[in-house]
Amino acid sequence: MPNSPSSLSIRGLGEEIASLSHLPWSIPLEDWPEDPSLALQRGISRHVVRLVRAPLEEAGSESSPELEIYAVKETIPEIAEREYQILRELSHRGAPAVEPIAVVEGRSSDDGEALQAALITRFLPFSSPYRVILSGALGGKVTGFEIENMASALALLLVRLHLLGFWWGDCSLSNTLFRRDADSFAAYLVDAETGEFHQSLSKGQREHDLEIAHFNVAAELEDISLSDVIYPGLDPVRASDAVIRRYRRLWSAITEPRSLDASDRQAVERAMRTVQDLGFAVEEVEISYGDDGQHLKFTPKVVAADYHKVRILDLMGIHVEEFQAKRLLASFDRYYSRIQEPRPSREEVAKVWLEEVFHHVVGQVPPSLRGRIEDAQLFHEVLEHRWYLGERAGRDVGLDFATKDYISSILPSRMDSGTLSNEAEVTP
Repeated sequence: MPNSPSSLSIRGLGEEIASLSHLPWSIPLEDWPEDPSLALQRGISRHVVRLVRAPLEEAGSESSPELEIYAVKETIPEIAEREYQILRELSHRGAPAVEPIAVVEGRSSDDGEALQAALITRFLPFSSPYRVILSGALGGKVTGFEIENMASALALLLVRLHLLGFWWGDCSLSNTLFRRDADSFAAYLVDAETGEFHQSLSKGQREHDLEIAHFNVAAELEDISLSDVIYPGLDPVRASDAVIRRYRRLWSAITEPRSLDASDRQAVERAMRTVQDLGFAVEEVEISYGDDGQHLKFTPKVVAADYHKVRILDLMGIHVEEFQAKRLLASFDRYYSRIQEPRPSREEVAKVWLEEVFHHVVGQVPPSLRGRIEDAQLFHEVLEHRWYLGERAGRDVGLDFATKDYISSILPSRMDSGTLSNEAEVTP
């Protein structure tokens, strides 16, 4: 019997299996119905991929189930299993990658024809493929600045993976999802089937990954430049070069020794702060004196990503991207510094700031415009808008005025989420 319990196998996160079992596994994936707005968000893949909604039912809940969005990719069983395990390990190590949910095997059509296995991952909210961003579909004018930010995000992703001993093997824009992160992007690995874990990567392995990335990015940008959807004058090779240059600068800054003036008491602190500003915490460092006694050699030995992200999670309990966290912490620090002595603890004031400043801004968005961009990104853009309005007016216009003006003049044209509808569930 096609797709009987004895033939169909779904293995993965227990709480997700109930919703996944109702998807139409006896139908080839390319024939599954798909919401057009979701089709836009899935980008291009060498495999058949569909984004689908399925009800996520909570135990004991009698209310209407929430619809979760999943990415389903057809492939052969061995690759599906291998990629599932790699993504699980990346998740365990805290790498920016999509979350693996399940592997489906033993599929067959209603007439008994064997169908490919499937890998299921959770859709990354507020993320988009590079083609969607560069097409201008999310609002705003596409400029060289956007491509530069994308290149920086991809370079940072590759640095983080290499620090974990992960050789990607197919680094590209197509295998990456991007989320707004303040004035930058955060990049997430979305295809790991070629990757390999090692205890650490040699320089040769890292260089091989960089060669692959350089070729892929140049080819992808060359392809999209022919479609006239991005600004004229784009040089795909120079844009790809920017990924490699950014990678080398980051890798050098967080792993290689630097010479410091031994007489400068603040030199080590500044060196630590330089690494932190890049988004990394220095967990272990080696400091040694040079032969002349005039210089120190500062060498980061162990670094961990998400320095600001971890700080704001510990202080306020909110999950945001790294540069969003940096911006929110700067806003909080200014708020805290204006409180007269004796000040309450930072933890106490953080609760007040979160309610009276952050949530006050986010809460002004009307229901019709909610969900277009992530809350922390909205807060950052309101702060940027306040600065812009203040420069134009020659005075500070205030946070409330800037918030209202942003909501009326900017937010209606933004759509980082790609889709707002929670309808169009895929059913057998």
